[in-house]
Amino acid sequence: MSADTQESIPGVAMATPPGPAAMETADIVVVVIYLLLVMVVGVWASMKANSSTVGGYFLAGRSMTWWPIGASLMSSNIGSGAFIGLAGTAAAGGLAVGGFELNASWVLVALGWIFIPVYAAAGVVTMPEYLAKRFGGCRIQMYMSILSLVLYIFTKLATDFFSGALFIKVSFGWNLYLSTAILLLLSCVYTMAGGLSAVIYTDAFQTVVMVGGAFTLMFIAFSKVGWYEGLTEAYMSSVPAATVTNTTCHLPRADAFHMLRDPVSSDLPWPGLIFGLTIIATWVWCTDQVIVQRSLAARSLSHAKGGSVFGAYLKILPMFFIVMPGMISRAFFPDEVACVDPAVCLRVCGTPVGCSNIAYPKLVVELMPVGVRGLMLAVIFASLLSSLTSIFNSSSTIFTLDLYWQARPAASELELMIVGRQVSLDCALVPCFRVPHCARRPRRVFILLMVVISILWIPIIQSANSGKLFEYAQSVVSFLAPPITAVFILAIFWPRTNEQGAFWGLMVGLVVGLIRMVLEFYHEVPVCGQPDPRPSLLTRVHYLYFAIFLMVLSGLVMIVVSLATPAIPAEHLHRLTWWSRHSTSPRVDLNAEPTTRERPDPDLADAPELPPAPLWRRTVLRLCGMSSATRAVPVACGSKLNSLKEAPLWRNVCNVNALLLLTVNVFLWGYYA
Repeated sequence: MSADTQESIPGVAMATPPGPAAMETADIVVVVIYLLLVMVVGVWASMKANSSTVGGYFLAGRSMTWWPIGASLMSSNIGSGAFIGLAGTAAAGGLAVGGFELNASWVLVALGWIFIPVYAAAGVVTMPEYLAKRFGGCRIQMYMSILSLVLYIFTKLATDFFSGALFIKVSFGWNLYLSTAILLLLSCVYTMAGGLSAVIYTDAFQTVVMVGGAFTLMFIAFSKVGWYEGLTEAYMSSVPAATVTNTTCHLPRADAFHMLRDPVSSDLPWPGLIFGLTIIATWVWCTDQVIVQRSLAARSLSHAKGGSVFGAYLKILPMFFIVMPGMISRAFFPDEVACVDPAVCLRVCGTPVGCSNIAYPKLVVELMPVGVRGLMLAVIFASLLSSLTSIFNSSSTIFTLDLYWQARPAASELELMIVGRQVSLDCALVPCFRVPHCARRPRRVFILLMVVISILWIPIIQSANSGKLFEYAQSVVSFLAPPITAVFILAIFWPRTNEQGAFWGLMVGLVVGLIRMVLEFYHEVPVCGQPDPRPSLLTRVHYLYFAIFLMVLSGLVMIVVSLATPAIPAEHLHRLTWWSRHSTSPRVDLNAEPTTRERPDPDLADAPELPPAPLWRRTVLRLCGMSSATRAVPVACGSKLNSLKEAPLWRNVCNVNALLLLTVNVFLWGYYA
């Protein structure tokens, strides 16, 4: 370590004077105003929506138009973990991580044009439910439900809690776990009553705040660094004062401004970035409940497509307002953001493996003027709350409709609605309804367990993947998600795939993926200057290459086992595959007792009209976000999505915009390749 280590930490590499580091009154006022506006939008959306039925609560009554869907797709994916993780990885390695954002355009088009038509024709609410209809039985549905929730804990909840708490810690100096607890309370405030409708509308509002604030910081940062030309020069010379002798880990990568990099020796090899990333992205955008649930809420197929295109346009923007500002942060503060000496890093951010995760919050705190800095804190709150509430709502959907309903198939619609509420509302609902105790306890324990595990996992996140939050999340997904991508692709495009093949392909993929995951977390990444004792499976096989291998292996097992076992008769597959999505033939469900959401509730189908409820009960129901009606309403009621019919004008508008989007995307790939 060099002699000037002590002086290097508080210094700024460039001549730009930093702003005050402490949050001032004006900043706090801006944040409070923002939170109040979010509450107003959430309450308005809750009152506007019919959230007292399964379809109204979990799919917003299938009445959403393209623009809130697209905005919600953006904000649900760009959580605080993206602001912290994308900017941090860019600060450490350059532009290549922007390929993760540009890749989304292709799979979002696939979502609107390929996957949503099949899901809509099948009439499903959740992704595990689709697999149950497609293959029959319940073991695949149960496995997919549990695995989805596990992935939410380790790749979404934990990273969002950590990144949001880290931003608050850098801004206010609060304890990381105290910050996490505050974020948890905030995320539960406005989603407990309105369901998906409240989440989508608040997401749309927060997208405006997010994009506006992030662009404000981007222009300030670019103006101070000397725009793109200045960034290239400043970044390539951003070397921390404290270095480790006989190493080069303190130097910026020579290929920092290229997205397509060496296939063997680089940090993001180009074959993995194109093919391996597409496998991961297909799970994220086309089979993950958090994302697909928004598109299923569309009032028609054209609105679902329009939402995909709009969301894909928005996903191009993080390349410019997150990735490049992360690189600018390293240029301004190399001693902190690019630290390599373990002692210095431990002092700066609390972990010896690196401090690149502080790149974005450091830029906000040091660069933004008073008041505007509060706006940026509101932006981080916006991204965090959008992501967390989306996760909670989708987790609630999976738990209620795929796990709880399987355990209690005779549950009434009212009981399902109560189970689907957030944990913070459970106690408030106890005096409202005569619901069996088993309808409340699983939900409360389930959400609490998800939150506790995600918080306990934070220390692992801090040290994993050299402290790069974004790479941690992507690597975990690459160990577990490729078999899911394989089973959905084969289920949709190859009717010969059967339940045995899908199940054993998933099991083989799970075992192989868990082996790699355990090895990854058992062998810590060495700090700069130390030898790397990890096995070659970790050091020579990039996680994006592993994703390709895992999907191919799982797919081969599914194909071989399916061919060796009886095929599913065609009468069971109508409207469940791409080739039969327009079929009008009646489908014979594979399960003896179908678990479809369209069936009328057995407790309510023949029930007479009930007398008006007492005033006190109607008041409490309204406060809970529910009406006093107890009759079941079909999920697809009033929706044109299931018909797959489109007006020629809007079909052509969507097609033209999709082609324009992909043209812009190809240009950006080529320009930064």
